[in-house]
Amino acid sequence: MSVDLEKLSREIRACEICKDALVDGVRPVFQVSETSKILIVGQAPGRKVHETGVPFDDPSGDRLRDWLGVSKDVFYDARQMAIVPMGFCFPGTGKSGDLPPRKECAPAWRDELLQCLRNVSLTIVIGQYAMDWHLPLDRPRTVTDTVKAWQNYWPDTVVLPHPSPRNNIWLKKNAWFEVDILPALRARVASLL
Repeated sequence: MSVDLEKLSREIRACEICKDALVDGVRPVFQVSETSKILIVGQAPGRKVHETGVPFDDPSGDRLRDWLGVSKDVFYDARQMAIVPMGFCFPGTGKSGDLPPRKECAPAWRDELLQCLRNVSLTIVIGQYAMDWHLPLDRPRTVTDTVKAWQNYWPDTVVLPHPSPRNNIWLKKNAWFEVDILPALRARVASLL
């Protein structure tokens, strides 16, 4: 890590911008290296990830690694893969699942952190909140339509639905996703590793 990225990472890990709003406390979870070739942009850590401090250390991560065609060793090698969610801390639980990422996080840290990741050749954008930040405003408005338009962003960016088990119904309704996108995604990831 460069001195700038090391310093910034320490500052993010010490962040308490929204500590009063987080019922479960502050625990920023991310992984970065100035050599990362692939950037994974998710929403925010879930409860299990908050407890372990390891990004995507849950069933969503198992599915995501399968989608990418990579082992845990590769996935957790920051020299190859950066994992930078829209919100670094677990936002808490609402009526129908986890709350959205805190709005304070991305404006405070995101631009500066992404500028340090100069070797990224592929950005994997997962879910609505990441799409809203990383994709053009004139993109399709729904996650489904944006994922269907994946070739508009290819080969530098790929958009994915959230790999959560809560999306099993979406995956069954949209079988084209596994047929059309995953083989191309796996080949692209393999070409960068």
